Amino acid sequence: VALLVERFLPRSRHPRSEIAGALLTVIALTYMLAAALRRLPPEVSRHPGAFFPNPEQLLPGAIFLVSLIWYRRRLFVEDSEFDRTIYAAAWLNVAAQLSAAQSARLLDAPFVFAQALMVLGYTVALGGALLDNARLFEQVHHLAVSDSLTGIANYRRLLDVLESETERTDRNGRPFSVLLPDLDGLKKINDSYGHLVGSRAICRLADILRIHCRAVDTAARYGGDEFALVLPESQEDEAHRVANRIREVLANDGEQPPLSASIGISVYRGDGERIEKLLSEADQDLYAEKAKRGRRIAAACDPRRRSS
Repeated sequence: VALLVERFLPRSRHPRSEIAGALLTVIALTYMLAAALRRLPPEVSRHPGAFFPNPEQLLPGAIFLVSLIWYRRRLFVEDSEFDRTIYAAAWLNVAAQLSAAQSARLLDAPFVFAQALMVLGYTVALGGALLDNARLFEQVHHLAVSDSLTGIANYRRLLDVLESETERTDRNGRPFSVLLPDLDGLKKINDSYGHLVGSRAICRLADILRIHCRAVDTAARYGGDEFALVLPESQEDEAHRVANRIREVLANDGEQPPLSASIGISVYRGDGERIEKLLSEADQDLYAEKAKRGRRIAAACDPRRRSS
C-alpha cells in the first residue's frame, strides 16, 4: 500500500485525507479477505494430519511472495537501506505465513514461531523507516547549512558559528579570528575563460579552505567570490600565518588559470562587539589589501619605473 501511495500520490495536496482513505481501504480489504477465508470450501479448510494443517495461511504468503518478486525489480532501480529493510521484512512475512500454515492448533510451536517472525518483520521495517528518516533529516540539514556550489558552509551557517564563537570568547576570554579571502580578478577570468572556469576557480579556493585548515575551523562562502574562515582561539599572528598558507597553496595548486586571493583579517577579543562590526573590520582590511595590491601592480607596470 505504501508503494502504491508513493507511486500514484507522490505530491499529494491533501495528504491526511488521502492517507486516511488508504488506511480505510486496507482495513476494508483485510476484513473482506478474512470473511472470504472463513467461507472456504472443505478441501482448503483445516486438516490436522496434513503437512499444511492450516492451508488458508498460504494465500497471504503467496501475496507476500508476489510482492517480493515485484519489489526485487525495484531494488535494481533504487537500492537504499529502507528498500532493503522492506525487502527483508517481506521475506520474514513469507516465512511467517508458511509457518502459520503448519499450525494445527492455537499456541503450538509453528504458531508461536510465525508470530515471532511477523513481529521481527515489523521491527525490521520500523527500524528501516527510522534509519531512513534519520538519513533524510541529516541530508536536509546538510543542504540547509551548506553552499550548493562549493559544498562548504553557507552564510546562514557562518552566522551561527560566529554567534557561538562570540559567546564562547565572552565566557573564557580567548579570542578568535575571522579571515575573508576574496579571489582576485574573477570577472576577468569569467570574461577570458567563461563562467564554467570561473565557477571552478571558486571551488578551487573553497577546496583549499576545507582541506588545509583545522577540523575546528569553519570555512564558509560569504557571497560571490568572497569566503570566510573562522579560526577559534587564534590571535592575529596565527591568522596571518593561515592567510599566507592559503595564498601559497592557491598560487601553487597546479591548475590553470593561476589564482591569487586577497584576505582580510579581524580578531574578536571579547569586548562585546557585534558580529556585523567584526565582519565589517575584516571587510575593510580586505579592501585595504586589495588597494595595496593594485598600487603594487600599477607601480610594476609604470614605464618610468621600469626605465629607471
